[in-house]
Parts: sequence; C-alpha cells; structure tokens
Amino acid sequence: MPILTSLINWFNVKRVHQIELFKKYPVEVQQETFLNLLARSAGTEWGIQYEYASLSSVEEFQNKVPLQTYEDVKSYIDRVRQGETDLLWPGETKWFAKSSGTTNDKSKFIPVSKENLEECHFRGGKDMLALYIKNNPDSKIFQGKGFTLGGSHKIDNYNNQSYYGDLSAILIENLPFWTEFIRTPSHDVALLDKWEEKLERIARETINENVTSIAGVPSWNLVMMKYILNFTGKKNMLEIWPGLELFMHGGVSFIPYREQFKKIIPSDKMHYQEAYNASEGFFAIQDDPKDEGMLLMLDYGVFYEFIPMDEFGSDHPRVLTIDKVERDTNYALVISTSSGLWRYIIGDTVRFSSVFPHRIVISGRTKHFINVFGEEVIVDNAERALRIACEKTGAQITDYTAAPVFMSDDKKGAHEWAIEFSTPPEDLNYFTTLMDHALMSLNSDYEAKRYLNITLEKPVIHPVANGTFYNWMQERGKLGGQNKVPRLFNERKYLEELLEIDKKLKNNRKID
Repeated sequence: MPILTSLINWFNVKRVHQIELFKKYPVEVQQETFLNLLARSAGTEWGIQYEYASLSSVEEFQNKVPLQTYEDVKSYIDRVRQGETDLLWPGETKWFAKSSGTTNDKSKFIPVSKENLEECHFRGGKDMLALYIKNNPDSKIFQGKGFTLGGSHKIDNYNNQSYYGDLSAILIENLPFWTEFIRTPSHDVALLDKWEEKLERIARETINENVTSIAGVPSWNLVMMKYILNFTGKKNMLEIWPGLELFMHGGVSFIPYREQFKKIIPSDKMHYQEAYNASEGFFAIQDDPKDEGMLLMLDYGVFYEFIPMDEFGSDHPRVLTIDKVERDTNYALVISTSSGLWRYIIGDTVRFSSVFPHRIVISGRTKHFINVFGEEVIVDNAERALRIACEKTGAQITDYTAAPVFMSDDKKGAHEWAIEFSTPPEDLNYFTTLMDHALMSLNSDYEAKRYLNITLEKPVIHPVANGTFYNWMQERGKLGGQNKVPRLFNERKYLEELLEIDKKLKNNRKID
C-alpha cells in the first residue's frame, strides 16, 4: 500500500472514531459548539450588542438574539465587505460566497471566514472520503485524482482586499498547494469564468488523467461529461476514466439525474454519496449508502436550531434544538456559524429520517414551493412524485420547473410543469396521471385540493426541447458553478421564460 494511502487511512480511522462519538452524544457536542461560538465572538460588535459574555444557556441566547434573514444582517455584511473587522466574527473576513438565490434574483454575499473554511467546509470534504473509505475499505480512490468542477471568483468591487465568487471557487482558491497533485483540472482552468471555454479546456486537460472520483452539482457535471464524450467520441465515461468509482454530489436533488448517471457511467461498482454543502456551511454527509438520510455533522462549528414548518412565519414559533426534533416533520433550518451568521434562517427545509443518530433529508425551501391554493407542495414531494412516474414509464428527466395556473372566472387552478426529458414517456397523459396520483399520496393538502377537481385540476406538463434549460440559464448568465434551476415557484415568471425559449428552439429546428 502506498505511503500516502496508509497515512490517509490512519487519519480516516481516527476521524471516524470522533464521528461515532458525536453520534452517541449529539446534545453534548452541540452544547460545546454553542458555548465555543459565543466565547470566540463575545468581543465583536454583534457579541457586545447581544451581551454574549453574559449568556450561559441556549434559552438565554434564544431570548436575547432574534431570528435573522439575509436582509436583517445585510448592513453588517456590507460593512465586513468594506474591510471592517470584528463585526460579526473576530478579525477580518476576506471571502464571500455569492449565492445566485433560488427564490429570487438578488445576489447574496455570504461571509466565509478562515475558521469556517478550515473547521467546516474543508473538514466536510475530508469527512466524505473518510466515511466512504469506512464503507468501502478496498477502494482505490487514492490511486487516482479527484475531479472538481469549480465556479469562478473575482475581486469584490467593495474593497480590493475582499473577494467573492461561487463557493466551489473559494474552496479551490484556498486549498493547500499540495492538493494540485491529487486533483484535476488545474487551478487556473477550474476557475475560468467563461463556461464554454472552461468546458473545452477541462476536456483537453483531464481526458488523459486517472480520475477516480468526481465532486460537484449533478446538473453541471452531467453537462461536463456529455461534453467530454462528444469531444472524445467515446460511448461512456469508463472508456475515458476506467478507474472512476465515486461521485460526491450536492446542491440539488440527485433523483432526476440518477438514471442518466447510470447510463453515462455503466458500472455496478460506481458509488454515489450525497452531501449537504451550502454557501453558509457544510452540514451533512450520507454516511450509510443504504440510507437516504445524511448524517448531521455536529462538530463543524455550526449550532443548529429548527422551526417546525407549520409554525414558520408566525409571530412566536417554537425553535427547537437537536434534542427536541422528531422524525418526519418538516423544519426550517436555523444556523449560527463560525462565519458570524447568528440564528440565521438559511431558507432550506429538512426532515429527520432518524434521530440518534440524527440524519436529515433536504425537503425543500422555505420560499421554494407552490402554495397558491393551500396545497403546500414542496420540492421533496415533487422529486418523489417524478421518480415514481419515471420508474413506471421508463422516462428520464434532465430538468424541470413548475408554477401555478391561477384561477380566473372561467377556469380553476392547476400546476403547470416544464419538463426536459432525456427519455420521454411514450404516453405523456399516463405519465401526468402517475405523477398526479403520486403527489396526492405524498401530500394530503394537495390531495384535498385535487378532490373532484374542486380547487385544482390535473397538472399540465409541457415537454420542452432539449437545451431549453441550458439556454435559459445561459441567457441569465448563470451557467456552471453553484447556480441552480428553481424547481417550484409561486409565480409564473420562470416558467413563462422557459416556455418562450422552448418555442424558439422548436421553431428554429423546424426551419433547419
């Protein structure tokens, strides 16, 4: 066994033991994290304002510090970007993860401190490999290189000492120099800003490497692999990277992409591992390949709170700590981090698939749903319903989004979907019926609104032309990186833009 592999395995065994400890003692580990965060930030402007030095319990913290949204802390973040120190977190913060946002078009600039990079984001990446090796002790992953599809970064126009960009780019920019020997593509190519140029350079640089693992967002990695196959003329990725064994994915649900990955990487030995890594922090890792839930990582300098979604938005919602949560309940996630985000409502919703150990599933967004008629359809419902319809019809989906059809004098409400199929169903009406019935089985509110078509009529599905979503993202300047397609939206803006692009593509292809 190579010396590097032996050394890595030694560290992995030690780390896995630490993970097993916090699985057994989650409350104690979170309490220690909470007190550590308060102690480190007591001298900041925020800490002084909320008297962190005098707080000794979570209850006092919750009573003293209000829940925060990005808009609530934006003025602080703007000052940090301008170079002010000791505001939200001790010292200087130079890096900011630019979030494209999945619920609106406004950019958010999330602070990423040195401590957050080291103790949260980088530890999360290392822990993914540690847990993977634990589950696959015969792995040869360290005999090759890891492929990472990064975003881009540039100098922040607020202050020439601060920088912003996609989280993936920030991570690549701050990795130790020696990682260049175990990852591909090179630093400069990974951080190219122009997506089309980046694809070509990546293809040329990586096709002769021994790539054993891939990490990133499923949608953009799929685009990348299809480009490489077209570039090389090969039939599947194993003809290019025969040692490929692991795809570490996050950012969006893998459900719509799983069958396409199996097709493009046709191997029973290929493994898939999910992570919950956001701009605000690295939160959870799939530690058991047989369990869809991801282990909530409790010792990353993140203190977690949870608001039951049936109370979210009320004046005085219950805000629960890790010891109070229950299985199969949707919660809005609230975090306090080593980047100085305090009681911050991240915008994601999760549900616990198990407690002790605490494993979560990302169920949707606090603002990323359709709830025009009281149906409260969340992304988790949509993903599961589409999976059922695909399994029963053999269809495969590249991308999708949905929006409401509003009631009028002469028509009832409905949900309208734009779906880009890589393999369309033979009978679209049957596919729609299956999806509709699955949604009713998964969501009692939707079922009640669909009863006898009283409020909601059957969904309308538009199979859009191949390339519709890609062209839409391109027009919005959101190719690559951390950019995501909004799955469900309470307004029709995105859907109508997509249908207009679909119309143009189909007309152009008729002319050709």
